[in-house]
Amino acid sequence: MTRHAVLLLLCAGCASTEIGRVLDSFHDAAARADEDRYFAHFAPNGVFLGTDASERWTVEEFRAYAHPHFAKGQGWTYLPRDRHIEVFGDVAWFDELLDHESYGELRGSGVLRRIDGQWRIAQYNLAFTVPNEKARDVVDRIRSGPR
Repeated sequence: MTRHAVLLLLCAGCASTEIGRVLDSFHDAAARADEDRYFAHFAPNGVFLGTDASERWTVEEFRAYAHPHFAKGQGWTYLPRDRHIEVFGDVAWFDELLDHESYGELRGSGVLRRIDGQWRIAQYNLAFTVPNEKARDVVDRIRSGPR
């Protein structure tokens, strides 16, 4: 392996560590209802995809939804684990399992962009994990309910 290739690998490792810190800070800000810090992690044209199919929010829309909760000091706590990060230049993608007191296990995934030297979340997708053996029941319940 050439010295240049080794340096590129080391830089990717540094970026992964930095991205991990960004995601940890993002989750910590949500848990502390720190609205400014939470939304500072998003890219200008960022999108948050929630667990409901109707929840595709721009940063401004998501902030409008979250503001009343944060203003009352009510955030949300997702504890990340089993995180995977891939970096390609100024773009990175990730997935992580999350633990939540009420919802149990969820998956967060998304894309970050390096903008002016800072990693910012371009898309965050929050999804319920459904065990394969329970998927048919979940699908049937969704289909039979109001929409």
